[in-house]
Amino acid sequence: MGRKLALLVGINYPGTKAELKGCHNDVDRMHKCLVDRFGFDEEDITVLVDRDSSGPQPTGANIRHALAKLVGDARPGDFLFFHYSGHGTRLPAETGQDDDTGYDECIVPSDMNLITDQDFRDLVMKVPDGCIFTIVSDSCHSGGLLDQAKEQIGNSYQTQTQSREPEERSESGSGFRSFLKETARDVFETHVRHGRSQHGGEDQDEADEQPTGDGHTKNRSLPLSTFIEMLKDQTGKDDIEEGSIRLTLFNVFGEDSSPKIKKFMKVMLGKFHEGGSGEQGGLMGMVGALAHEFLKAKLEGTEEETFKPALEQNVDSVDEVYAGTKSWAPNNGILISGCQTNQTSADATTAQGSSFGALSNAIQTILAGKHGKVTNKDLVMKARESLAKQGYTQQPGLYCSDENVHVAFIC
Repeated sequence: MGRKLALLVGINYPGTKAELKGCHNDVDRMHKCLVDRFGFDEEDITVLVDRDSSGPQPTGANIRHALAKLVGDARPGDFLFFHYSGHGTRLPAETGQDDDTGYDECIVPSDMNLITDQDFRDLVMKVPDGCIFTIVSDSCHSGGLLDQAKEQIGNSYQTQTQSREPEERSESGSGFRSFLKETARDVFETHVRHGRSQHGGEDQDEADEQPTGDGHTKNRSLPLSTFIEMLKDQTGKDDIEEGSIRLTLFNVFGEDSSPKIKKFMKVMLGKFHEGGSGEQGGLMGMVGALAHEFLKAKLEGTEEETFKPALEQNVDSVDEVYAGTKSWAPNNGILISGCQTNQTSADATTAQGSSFGALSNAIQTILAGKHGKVTNKDLVMKARESLAKQGYTQQPGLYCSDENVHVAFIC
């Protein structure tokens, strides 16, 4: 039988305006579950949390390195598992191309160095044949996190497509109009009183039994405006704006930034060298920002060093850097998401002070109540049913190939 290897990441963002409460507990419970139920060895489980500063932090570089090691060490027959509890966010398009109107779903590391959906897809493509990689993401907008994996349970694709009005799809520019319209509802925190509310999900209009007594919930979505403020705090840069997020991430993190960010920079640099002729809207704004950085680097004699990580990135076509790029789906990756692409996932705290992610808690409850095999489909369907009964409106999803729908969860 193959080895069992895992990476668990929990980020509470302590001391920030986006602080969560349940992510460390999610990781602790999953760690115990992996050892006690699934037979993982302690030395084969890597944990990254921001509980204190004594150990490696869940930064973008550290998470990406740990994921690369997880996949790089895998052999046929191995079982790989990645659990993430923390904030999720969506980046709107920034190329300025008329047909670039999607979003990049991302997880948010402790240092704001985003990891995108296509990064996960590219990672899963490297998993050896005969090896299964299961991802659980208890975060907002997580339904699209494994880019283009087949949707088995969920409605992320249909909802995302239908929610855009025709005039928004045809606009040039960065796509912020539709992005802001769809994510305005993300900026909320629900405080529960008298035991009734709905949590997570897209709509918050109706009331139902709430699961935490006189506790409270907060969603695990990081609105773009809050993300920018936190990125400013992390980097000390005050000139970060909507429309140039990817440029900023590259400038701050360089080689450690997302591969998709580096691809984006390479394409934008090419357009800058071409003069950006004929382009409009967001692209001209981006070219202007690039011009400033490019000329500054050139004057300082560091042009090649500054942009080397981007220039060395392989890009076959410009649509590879489009937000929400459509590409071939990986067959050996399984994503269980806390919610759909346009929904939020709840971070709940009970009246007794116990905190957890709604999906993570549902998974642990389901596994504790059944000692035999639980398939991926069974787990997600039971989680949906459980969360709905508790008053949560978020809808967990399952994204994988047909052959992995009925295999046992994790191993």
